[in-house]
Amino acid sequence: MGHEGSGYEVAGYEATYRRSIESPEAFWGDEAKRIHWHVPPKRILDDSNPPFRKWFVGGETNLCYNAVDRHLDARGDQLALVAVSTETGQTREVTYRALYREVNAFAAVLQRLDVGRGDRVVIYMPNMAEAVFAMLACARIGAVHSVVFGGFAAHNLALRIDDAEPKLLIAADAGSRGGKVIPYKPLVDEACARAAAPPPHVLIVSRGLDPAEPRIAGRDVDYAALRAEVGDADVPVAWLESNEPSYLLYTSGTTGKPKGVQRDVGGYAVAMAQSMETIFDCAPGQVMFSTSDVGWAVGHSYNVYGPLIGGCTSLLYEGLPVNPDPGIWWALCEKYRVRTMFSSPTAIRVLKKSDVGYIRDHDLSPLAWLFLAGEPLDEPTATWINDALGKPVIDNYWQTETGWPAITLMPGLDMKPVKFGSPGLPNLGYRMRVIDEGTGKTVAAGEKGVLVIEPPLPPGCMTTVWRDDQRFLDSYFSHFDELLYSSLDWAIRDEDGYTFILGRTDDVINVAGHRLGTREIEEVVAACPAVAEAAVISVADSLKGQVPIVFATLRDAGADDDARTRAGRDMQRAVDTTLGAVARPARVYIVNALPKTRSGKLLRRSLQALAQGQDPGDLSTLDDPGALDEIRRALARDD
Repeated sequence: MGHEGSGYEVAGYEATYRRSIESPEAFWGDEAKRIHWHVPPKRILDDSNPPFRKWFVGGETNLCYNAVDRHLDARGDQLALVAVSTETGQTREVTYRALYREVNAFAAVLQRLDVGRGDRVVIYMPNMAEAVFAMLACARIGAVHSVVFGGFAAHNLALRIDDAEPKLLIAADAGSRGGKVIPYKPLVDEACARAAAPPPHVLIVSRGLDPAEPRIAGRDVDYAALRAEVGDADVPVAWLESNEPSYLLYTSGTTGKPKGVQRDVGGYAVAMAQSMETIFDCAPGQVMFSTSDVGWAVGHSYNVYGPLIGGCTSLLYEGLPVNPDPGIWWALCEKYRVRTMFSSPTAIRVLKKSDVGYIRDHDLSPLAWLFLAGEPLDEPTATWINDALGKPVIDNYWQTETGWPAITLMPGLDMKPVKFGSPGLPNLGYRMRVIDEGTGKTVAAGEKGVLVIEPPLPPGCMTTVWRDDQRFLDSYFSHFDELLYSSLDWAIRDEDGYTFILGRTDDVINVAGHRLGTREIEEVVAACPAVAEAAVISVADSLKGQVPIVFATLRDAGADDDARTRAGRDMQRAVDTTLGAVARPARVYIVNALPKTRSGKLLRRSLQALAQGQDPGDLSTLDDPGALDEIRRALARDD
């Protein structure tokens, strides 16, 4: 599938990667040809003020134009977006031509509400087609969108409103989870009441899920009514300089004021266009299915911008992976002939509890690749899904801050062997090292260190923290004497250059002077035959300083007390054998469910807080509130 003129097929990964880090201006100058420029860049890279950098300086382009308009002649009648909701029972199939119409209409509505270039718009919606229309409409007119996960607590929504100071907030009337309606409007009203800088208007996109939601006169506006007024409006594209902000995405799970990760326009567009070919191996006309929520980084990049910039079809899903049955995702893959699927290890662990027949009953011959990201992929889960699918399963590592994979395998460029437990090799343009946290020197192969990136960060990565350059420096570049971006993750790199992520540097357990990553222990516990899923945290110990404890679910949910006791002992023995007695979990709690967000991430910080007798924090994104109650009961029994 090589990019014309890139020489990818001939050069292979090693030579291409080397060129990307040794001659970044020449390399990215070629890559910039992948997108449409209204005005070509005058300079490829300006890194005169490190670690700040600017890509494609002076170039003018637009994300919406690259995602929609430029495809109209070649593929106007091709599906651009398929929005499937098992919550509402509706499927919406949208061609590129229809997408152009809907985005222009939404952009006209935004202009009616006095939203223009540089204004911020907060979008508070689930995985529904209008969320995509809204994002692209903002991009079209040069407004800066900030998508907030639908159903996020009012307090956290208010914090984001105050930081972004939006001209407009767009909200669905409600979301739905497992058939349970989650009204959004009361959360929006409370957030606006709490906010110091509430938006002058709230635009309500109603699906009739919450017909009783009240409107506030003068502030709340009905989208359907304005959409009918603007009709088939055509809204001109705002051509933005490459380094103007495109969107803000706030990091979650932090204390205090959230960080607004700021992305640019041109660099992000080039990264999306390149990665759709080199990493995800998805060509124009093919289908990509990302199971992420649009409110997360993966949702921005690979539910919306990446597939559309690449001329692909994006499959957007609202609902549980097990409703109406655990075969729903695979049924969609079969129906729409999905080429590339992108999900999370946690989602696969949920499906792992079901019969493999739900996968094998479907014709998945068009499916080439399953990518997993969001948290490290444990070997038992990787082995299970690989065997079930009979397709390559590719782990990849990135962060909200990077915006696209930093470590991955690249089947569209040069597919290297999969090593279970490793996301692979550095992505193009990422100058990565694993260094000693004390000396800052690169460690030898097989030695643990901190994963860092040498500036300049490649296109697509964050440019700064919104309105806070100093926080950008302090948060990411102040950890070592040398100017390096710290991932805040422990890693090991093997002799072949593959990186293995061991867990957060701030989740380190110091047991009697021995530093252990929770991830290392989780890997061992998860490999035990009886274990379905595990989370490891640390608690204070008067003798050793800290000790690890395990919360685990079993494959046999109906196991009796004796079986649970045996499983707990097996976990402790496995850790003893693999990592040594120093890493042995002090306690093992076997429960029926672990607390997770609705997007499938384990709430390890909440587990940590409960184990320490503290407030578990904001639980508005918790999928099953009963899971925390069970954790409390397990801890209480131990007292």
